[in-house]
Amino acid sequence: MTTTSALRLEEVTPRNFEAATGIKVRPEQERAVAPVMKSLAEAYVHPAGVAWPRLIVDGDRPVGFLMAFFDIDWREDGTLFRSGLWRLNIAAGEQGRGYGRFAVESVAAEIRRRGGQELYVTWHPGPDGPENFYLGLGFRPNGETSGDQTVGVLKLS
Repeated sequence: MTTTSALRLEEVTPRNFEAATGIKVRPEQERAVAPVMKSLAEAYVHPAGVAWPRLIVDGDRPVGFLMAFFDIDWREDGTLFRSGLWRLNIAAGEQGRGYGRFAVESVAAEIRRRGGQELYVTWHPGPDGPENFYLGLGFRPNGETSGDQTVGVLKLS
């Protein structure tokens, strides 16, 4: 476990683009999370303010990437808007050091700052997926699926 004093989130810019796109998860996790490049492309095509891509940095070392979403039209029909964690990629050699927890806590803080009370996430079920990680942080399945993924929610109030 690392100390959080050196941890920070950085906006993805031309200066750190190569570092961000260089973040790779373990090979067995690749089926469960899209590569950073796809996340950045998705951020680009969504309306401003919906996607929130960030590089996770420990001191001067990039260790992960997250992309949050704010007020996304969940059903794509204007009836339900949610905020949450869209992607979380912790570099293969950096897992198990608290970076994922830091990422989730950072997104929760940003949602609270924006007035939200719930943090949503989806995950692929299975032995190599992140289900136990999210359950350990307090997320609970809400009975929904998104494609083939479980939908979980963390109450922030």
